[in-house]
Amino acid sequence: MLCVVYKSPKLDQTYLYVLRRDDFSAVPEALLKTFGKPMLVTLINLATKSKLAHADIDKVRHQLTEQGFYLQLPPPPEDLLKAHKESQQNKE
Repeated sequence: MLCVVYKSPKLDQTYLYVLRRDDFSAVPEALLKTFGKPMLVTLINLATKSKLAHADIDKVRHQLTEQGFYLQLPPPPEDLLKAHKESQQNKE
């Protein structure tokens, strides 16, 4: 299964996976408007991959098959202050 990956010029660390290059027909118009003009990143053969760096490959394959696209959002920001406070409480 081949897919094409685009990054968003508007949203940091946000990627859109589609089945064919420049074919966004399966992507909702509202999502494309928020995403901005997709910028080509790479072409991936999911059949030869066992994992992806920041996405669950099985979920990517499933969503591409079911809805024709997959949206990869950035990981939630790490709350370093909260982690520090919790580590301090554990020391007491």
